Amino acid sequence: MPLCFIEPEQAIRVVAESIGREARRQLLGEIVHAWVDEIPDDELVMHYAKAVEDLDEDDLSMLAAWHASLDVGQPVANKEFLVKAFHGLGDNRREALKIAAGFRGDDAFASEEASCDAVIDTVVPWLSEQRREALAAEAVELYCWDRLGSDN
Repeated sequence: MPLCFIEPEQAIRVVAESIGREARRQLLGEIVHAWVDEIPDDELVMHYAKAVEDLDEDDLSMLAAWHASLDVGQPVANKEFLVKAFHGLGDNRREALKIAAGFRGDDAFASEEASCDAVIDTVVPWLSEQRREALAAEAVELYCWDRLGSDN
């Protein structure tokens, strides 16, 4: 029987405040992935365009290289091209958004604590209860991994 003392959102926050840098980075990645998984299909392109808009040249190049690995044509490391090519990704659209949003998250991670709190405040309340519970379980696993001797 599972014990639950606090709401999943608060458990995620407590774990985020209690783990090392690498584990926190992974937790933020899991939060972003959970958010992308819950976006309705008709809103994906809007969120992808926002994510791509904030990417620097290096991130755009890496995203274009990922596009190239799918053999969807000759990608160009250009914001406009990548957004236009998004529809052609078919079932890989969510993965493309996860990658683009992940690059944004990595850039935002430079301000570490504020970034982590902002992501939790912004994203987690919008997730379904089931997704929050799964994310809290993942957070606990990351906490154990972090505390059992990872290199942070």
